[in-house]
Amino acid sequence: MADFNRVIERYQEFPEKFRSIMLSTASADGIPQASYAPFLMDADRNIYIYISGLSAHTANLKQTGRVSVLFIEDEAETKEIFARRRLTYECVANVLPRDTAQWQPLINRFEARFGQVIGLIKGLPDFQLFQLQPQAGQFVMGFGAAYRVDANDINNLEPRRQN
Repeated sequence: MADFNRVIERYQEFPEKFRSIMLSTASADGIPQASYAPFLMDADRNIYIYISGLSAHTANLKQTGRVSVLFIEDEAETKEIFARRRLTYECVANVLPRDTAQWQPLINRFEARFGQVIGLIKGLPDFQLFQLQPQAGQFVMGFGAAYRVDANDINNLEPRRQN
């Protein structure tokens, strides 16, 4: 059990290595779009992104409310390119309007993390804040080391069983 506890620790720490995430969205017509966005994460593993309304992924998020998020180990750091450490989440996406109680504290966190660029873009009307709520996911540490994110407790994992 000690080994599995270490896996959970690595899972919980893994997103801390990143400043941006890969996004996979699709339009209402099913046309896929790959992109990325700088992010924040809270204790419940909700992910926050502040993105331009002029981008395709913003339109997709607003149309479908769904997104897949990928954190993936840098190629330069991996020992085996076929087994890069990675974490994926299937998320529900919700816009957080500027007049909500959450907006200003989150923008302050974005500014603290990413610097003065946030001060420049926070006044632009096309930029929108989204909350991405993980519903399911998978953490892969290498060959034969894949785990499902516990749907009842996103902070936990369960061993992935082969069907």
